[in-house]
Amino acid sequence: MPSPDRSDACDAIDPIAAWASSGAMALTGRPDGPPLAAGGRAAAWVQEQLAQLGLSIPGLLGERAAYAGLRRNAPWSCGGAFRILPTKDGYVGLSLARPSDVELIPALIEAPEAGPDPWAAVATWLADTTSAEAEARIRLLALPGGSVTAASAAAAPERSGVTVETYGAARRSPAEGRPLVVDLTSLWAGPLCAHLLGLRGARIVKVESRQRPDGARLGPAGFFNLLHAGHEQISFDLTTELDQLRALIADADLVLEASRPRALRQLGLIAEETVTAGTTWLSITAHGRASEAVGFGDDVAASAGLIAVDGAVPVPAGDAIADPLTGVASAVAAAAALASGEARLIDVSMLHVAANLAGPVPEHTVSRRGDRWQVEYAGGAATVADPKIRP
Repeated sequence: MPSPDRSDACDAIDPIAAWASSGAMALTGRPDGPPLAAGGRAAAWVQEQLAQLGLSIPGLLGERAAYAGLRRNAPWSCGGAFRILPTKDGYVGLSLARPSDVELIPALIEAPEAGPDPWAAVATWLADTTSAEAEARIRLLALPGGSVTAASAAAAPERSGVTVETYGAARRSPAEGRPLVVDLTSLWAGPLCAHLLGLRGARIVKVESRQRPDGARLGPAGFFNLLHAGHEQISFDLTTELDQLRALIADADLVLEASRPRALRQLGLIAEETVTAGTTWLSITAHGRASEAVGFGDDVAASAGLIAVDGAVPVPAGDAIADPLTGVASAVAAAAALASGEARLIDVSMLHVAANLAGPVPEHTVSRRGDRWQVEYAGGAATVADPKIRP
């Protein structure tokens, strides 16, 4: 099964050329500065993995930004909810994407209140705090963020982004040869996985809680509709209709979810039991099923070392890039599982997917040519493509 392993990377696709054409480079850097290259080979890897799935989506990494009208926005993320800030001895990345995150800032900085500008309060606190101390408090409060280490200085990831467990259970045969995928995920990574599987012919049933629908519905409607086109959509009241959800899962060939295991166990949804019964279960989490850490695409990527550098300062790479990378990795793992004869428990860690694709920035130069940015690298030159809506 393919995994984002740097040691197995194919050199056929130049990482700088792929980054320039992906839409992600145009989203990296300051609004008044040139687009920046990220380290590693994330965009090249995406092209390779999509080809293995029989798909070609050239601008996948920049699609959400295209639908939302986002542009490069360093030192903040494209969406403005994430920033990398200096600490006493390094850097920490933090997302304040939810009202609850902002409400926890006084507890983070150990102050009665954060004042009118939460980011200013965090920056002042971090300036006198080590990265390790800051990360410990971020984890304690279940905030999305952590230390940022340049990929060139980071140790090799201890594990692949995708790990698989089997329990000797045979997988049921899909009805009429078309696998049924029950998608319990939200936002970007999980729905992208479901979308890619749907493009390959799977029947996708998207399930939402009536009490807590997919937060992506609050974002650009065009992007939400793109990811869920052709999918059946069902809402359940999880206080009264849990039996209906369990019955749907029992009929599925594959379940996709992106919740911490403890939350689903409280509903009586046990991944291991589902796999033993013959249904493959794919779980997407920030740092893996064994971790309670939370995270979003920008902060997870920065913690993994998948960043760009503006001068000597780390800045976000692309738009929430750990999300689409995880979606692609999940789709590849899911497709392999559906083609096999056994049910599997697939543990996808966003952090480790991104870390396996991080690395040093290849030598290159960026210059303005008329109204376009051009990047020159060892193998040639490429125009930096803007994020685009899929035709």
